Amino acid sequence: MKCVESLNQALHHLFATDPRVLLLGEDLLDPYGGAFKVSKGLSSKYPGRVLTTPISEASIVGMGTGLALRGMRPVVEIMFGDFVLLAADQIVNSATKFPLMYNSKVRVPLVIRVPMGGGRGYGPTHSQTLESYFNSTPNLEIVAPSYLHDPGQMLERSVLSSDRVTLFVENKLLYSKELLDISHPHPIFHFRQLELDTAAMYPTIAATIRGVEKADLVVVAYGGMAEMALQAAERAFLEEEIAISCLIVSQVKPLPVQVLRPLCAAAGKVLIIEESVKYGGWGAELSAQLHEGRGRSASLLVRRLGLAEFILPSAKALEDKVLPLAQDVFLAAKELFYESR
Repeated sequence: MKCVESLNQALHHLFATDPRVLLLGEDLLDPYGGAFKVSKGLSSKYPGRVLTTPISEASIVGMGTGLALRGMRPVVEIMFGDFVLLAADQIVNSATKFPLMYNSKVRVPLVIRVPMGGGRGYGPTHSQTLESYFNSTPNLEIVAPSYLHDPGQMLERSVLSSDRVTLFVENKLLYSKELLDISHPHPIFHFRQLELDTAAMYPTIAATIRGVEKADLVVVAYGGMAEMALQAAERAFLEEEIAISCLIVSQVKPLPVQVLRPLCAAAGKVLIIEESVKYGGWGAELSAQLHEGRGRSASLLVRRLGLAEFILPSAKALEDKVLPLAQDVFLAAKELFYESR
């Protein structure tokens, strides 16, 4: 199954099982079915519950907030995640604040779906990864499935089980990618959901090299960077005999640091990769939290890799120079491995 199919099936299941679920956004009605076809077939099967809106992200999120306050379970789609900044005031100053302002007497179970990321040549204003802009927003969850997770299942959990505002990040390159069934044997990696995380709504997947007891270093990633991490780890093992464990997070905020810390501490070297600019980003926060809890006698070396501080060009050759790719992850991991040896 592809990511877009998983998300589409999840929405169909949500609509069929819970009448409180609505979908709001631009150009969602059939036959178009949304810019990335995630809402395909919904408006035909459930007339009146898929609401096509004007091009105004602030009003879309504002309507979603009002519906959530009235007991509905709305899902808002921002056509391109770059435009979520146009709804920042509704998210930061309204939706996430209302439960806290009114002494927990109201709930805002609102899911905001944001297609993020480059690699498709959409240019400077349609290719960014901007969820880190919301890292300092209290009472907000940020969730990002990878191709190792079940995006549809995670979307259903976000819609039905969370009473907080959730920014649901969908990397655009994942839409057409086939999901990897981690229960099937893999020639290089052994996949498992981390033991401490088994009851979590948004699990962390560990990919370790088969037959290797202790990793030389750990790579932590989420969303679209999961594939880059695994490609780099496979190459490092086959070409350099460097054993890398990949930890693929799906709960971006709050960080599952209690789950990550033991494996990171055991390896002693950690490379955190993200598709957003690393300055002040997700990797910086994770690094800080890992160091804050490591203990005075522990030794932990952390490096980060992210987007170059530049706009994203449309031409693929130029875009590849700005985006962090598997080659960049491999070189950064190799450099970290030989550091302090």
